[in-house]
Amino acid sequence: MTVRVGLTLPSFVEDPDIPIAVARAAEDAGLDAVFVYDHLWRGNPPNRRPALECVALLGAVAAETTRIRVGTLVARATLRPAATLANAFFTAQRVSGGRLIAGIGSGDSQSRAENEAFGLPFGTMVDRVAALHDAVRAAREGDFPVWVGGHAAQVREIVPLADGWNGWGGDAERFGSDVALVRELAPDATMTWGGLTLTGADDAAALAKAETRSLDDDVLVGGPAHLAEQLRRFVDRGADWVILGPVDSTNPDNAAPLGEVRVLLQR
Repeated sequence: MTVRVGLTLPSFVEDPDIPIAVARAAEDAGLDAVFVYDHLWRGNPPNRRPALECVALLGAVAAETTRIRVGTLVARATLRPAATLANAFFTAQRVSGGRLIAGIGSGDSQSRAENEAFGLPFGTMVDRVAALHDAVRAAREGDFPVWVGGHAAQVREIVPLADGWNGWGGDAERFGSDVALVRELAPDATMTWGGLTLTGADDAAALAKAETRSLDDDVLVGGPAHLAEQLRRFVDRGADWVILGPVDSTNPDNAAPLGEVRVLLQR
């Protein structure tokens, strides 16, 4: 089985050249895809960090790369009307020459403040899942894969309308349980896991980085061999893709060890 490895790009920066440089490094390292977030800001007042707009950054990355797939993880269905979001995807697919992966989600509790600050209703869970349903149906008119992101119990009925499901964070056991839940309704769907990581050329380099940061328990830390070993637990539980979000996301040097991880996961 071929395991695909993706990398999330830094969106919470002023300079768009930073994520573009990371995307180019990921392409050079042989990774399979790069993904942009969909936030209006990140963090709480007064420490809000700027965010590059999802669709604009997606188009820029598509134009500045040639081979690597480009996608959203995930575009929020509550920020744009379904037809508007679908048209943005159709455009990105043309700009990229057919390399798009459209990840779509319904938003979570962290999204409420962003929506309401811009006069957009956050809605109930029922409202958000309905918006996700509409967005997935609209995006399915394109010729690119559509992934549904979110908690399996809440979105699994929408996954059969799409091509895949993405779960973010959590351990391998939780991921395996979610995969089983989704596969009850969508047995052929692509299963993808995403989470935070901190890596380097070897374990010593990764641990040196970790000593300078306060990390959550679910951040995967290690050089290529150890990181591949940790990710293998997700692959063994059904992950077709692993999508990694480096804690030091602006550093293009992360791409090379993650390229080694991709090679190790094929063995």
